[in-house]
Amino acid sequence: MSDQTAPAPSASSVAAGSPPGVSLSALAGYAAPQFALAALYFPVITFLVPYYDTELGLPLLALGAVMVAIRLLDAVTDPLMGAVSDATRSRFGRRKIWLIIATPLVCLSVWMAFTPPDDAGLGYFAIWVTALSLSWTVAITPYFAWGGEIASDYRGRARVAGWRETTTLLGTLAAAVVYGSAPDDPATGLERLAWTVLIALPLGVALAVWLAPSPPQRGRSAPPLSLAAWRAAWSEMMANEAFRRFMASHIANSAANGLPPVLILYFITVVLQGTTQDFVLSFLIYLACAIIGAPIWSQLAQRGAKHRVWGAAMLYAMAVFAAVPLLGAGDVTAFLVISGLTGLAYGADVVLPPAIQADVVDADTAVSGADRTGVYFALLSVVLKGASGLAAGAALVALGAAGFEADGENGALALNTLVALYAVIPILLKGLAVWLIWNFPIDAAAQAELKARIDAALL
Repeated sequence: MSDQTAPAPSASSVAAGSPPGVSLSALAGYAAPQFALAALYFPVITFLVPYYDTELGLPLLALGAVMVAIRLLDAVTDPLMGAVSDATRSRFGRRKIWLIIATPLVCLSVWMAFTPPDDAGLGYFAIWVTALSLSWTVAITPYFAWGGEIASDYRGRARVAGWRETTTLLGTLAAAVVYGSAPDDPATGLERLAWTVLIALPLGVALAVWLAPSPPQRGRSAPPLSLAAWRAAWSEMMANEAFRRFMASHIANSAANGLPPVLILYFITVVLQGTTQDFVLSFLIYLACAIIGAPIWSQLAQRGAKHRVWGAAMLYAMAVFAAVPLLGAGDVTAFLVISGLTGLAYGADVVLPPAIQADVVDADTAVSGADRTGVYFALLSVVLKGASGLAAGAALVALGAAGFEADGENGALALNTLVALYAVIPILLKGLAVWLIWNFPIDAAAQAELKARIDAALL
């Protein structure tokens, strides 16, 4: 197989053409399911794990081990779901049918996981959080692949990702508001979150199926799901230099983003001596600023190189977050300011990687002739869930091993471990991510050349 390195970027980085004619109704319809899907994603780590720990009395070390095991399972199920989605043929297209199938599975799993009985044990947590992860995979993997297909040009993909990921932030913000509506009753907060998903997800999926288009396949059908086919596909994908560089950077950044959400409640209440209300307020400020930042980063990415815009956003986040290890008891106000400033940067983290990933798929299709959009976006999902989930799970294990007690006395080792995991390691990981992505080989001109090669092959 010939080398699959993408064309070298043009010095001018000029855009090729204008964004495709995707209507506003199609963009809004496509983005609609993400509101509910996002409303359950971060709460699993940020709200659910602490609830099973502090309210139901399950050991933090064991909860962390379960989360690590689930992320390892994702490494198998996500690519498998991507391949199945690529090979699907139905009257609803390759992607929509799986959203329809996943909706009742997600609804059942989120209800069981978010409204556990008082005597729920570790087995209950493991079963229903695993079920929630699997049903999420059935929904999100084809959904993200669909987003990569709606627009086929460099700028248009940033626009599609901007709509979807702004909706992600709105859904996450809504989850924080709903949970915060019962500040002294986490069980009620989780139940209200479950009801939010049960109502919003079917409605969002119905709008997507009705309003958003199903673009035609670009390239030959995916190979049969055999071991030999998987080996051949993996060999071709690993020859894609853009894929290797993007995934390495995304792993580092996802791990960096996976640590603070699972530790923030402990950091605020133990290190800063704040309250759960301070925690909810910081989360709301962070997400509100991310919503403000997302369209700004999307617009910047439609005018310049997406990977450089993303790298600049990460550098900015590192500079702001460097102040966090200096905070101590009583510094809640300063922390809230930092939350808002870093939230602006987080908008880039949710908008730009999927838009870049769609260009990575082009680099594969232009050489192999295969349409593996689902597999590629499944790998993006593995990275997002795996790196962030494994980092979060490992952090919980490390924190438990250091003797940390959420409701007890903590020594210097436990407190220093918490600060290092929450604030120091994420900065180092983001620095690695910037270094890896800065010279990414696909810009607007390179993607236009790839698109031309793919279009010529289809004629």
